[in-house]
Amino acid sequence: MEKSVLIVAPHPDDETLGCGGTICRLVEDGWLVHWLIVTDMAYSENYTADQICTRQTEIEKVAGLYGFTSVSQLPFAPAKLDETPKRLLISEVIDVLEKIRPVEIYIPYRNDAHNDHEAVFDAVIAAAKSFRRPYIARIYAYEVISETDFGFKPEDGGFRPNVFVDITKFLDKKLSILEVFESEVADFPFPRSRLAVESLARLRGSQCNSMAAESYMLIKEIR
Repeated sequence: MEKSVLIVAPHPDDETLGCGGTICRLVEDGWLVHWLIVTDMAYSENYTADQICTRQTEIEKVAGLYGFTSVSQLPFAPAKLDETPKRLLISEVIDVLEKIRPVEIYIPYRNDAHNDHEAVFDAVIAAAKSFRRPYIARIYAYEVISETDFGFKPEDGGFRPNVFVDITKFLDKKLSILEVFESEVADFPFPRSRLAVESLARLRGSQCNSMAAESYMLIKEIR
C-alpha cells in the first residue's frame, strides 16, 4: 500500500524551515510526499510581476529538489488569511485532502507570530476530523524559526516538541534548498539564515541524541 503524506505550508519556505530534512527522509523512505502551499503572491496587490515570477520559479525549483509527488497552491493572498472566510479556506483544504488522502499531515504550530499560520492550523484541523477523513492517522505541528520563537501570546505554553526526526544525513540538503528562497534568507543574526537554521537543527539533535534533528508536536495519532 502506498504511503502518502501532506506537507502544509502557509507560504513557500515554511515547509523547508520546519520539515526540510524530514521531507528528504520521507522521500528516500518511499513515501509519496505532497506539498500544499496555502497562499499565492498572484492574489495580492503587494507584489510586483517580477516578484511573482521569481517566487513561482523558486517553487518549481524547490519542488524538483525535494521530489514532491504533487504541488498544490491555493488562491489566497499572503498575510490576509485572517480576512478569508474560514469556510472557504476549509473547503479548499478538504478538496486537497480528498484528492491525496494522506496518512500523515504536517502543519505549522498554531501560536506562531504570523496570523496565517494560525489560520492554516485551524483550517486543517477542521478539515481533518476523524469521522470525515478516517484515512488520516497522524497530524504533526512543526516549528518555523522567526515565527514560532516569536509567538509571545501570554496564554501559550510554547512549542514543546515530543517527536524528533534525525535529519543528520539531510541537513546540508535542507540548508541548500532554503537558499533557493533568496528573498527570505539573510546573514546571521537574521533568524532565517543558514547559521540560525543549522543551529536549531543541532539543538534539536542534542535533545534526541543525534547530530541534527527536526522536532514536532504530535497533535493527533490514531492506531
